Amino acid sequence: MADKPVSEMTFEEAMGELERVVSQLESAQVPLEDSIRLYERGEELRKHCEARLQAAEEKVAQITLGENGAPTGTKPLEDV
Repeated sequence: MADKPVSEMTFEEAMGELERVVSQLESAQVPLEDSIRLYERGEELRKHCEARLQAAEEKVAQITLGENGAPTGTKPLEDV
């Protein structure tokens, strides 16, 4: 397991570590106590990734088009 706190990880770092955690858990070569720690770390990573994705979605804007079909600007996702 990595020593870097999950809260300091980028989305990409967290996803990479989450993939490694899942791989280790699926291998069935990990003792029970380590499996529990891996599962807890994986859950923390999943939540972090989910929060980062949510934050990114909130920044997404929809391009608005005028009557002639040309872009006229953007509006926040929640206005869609």
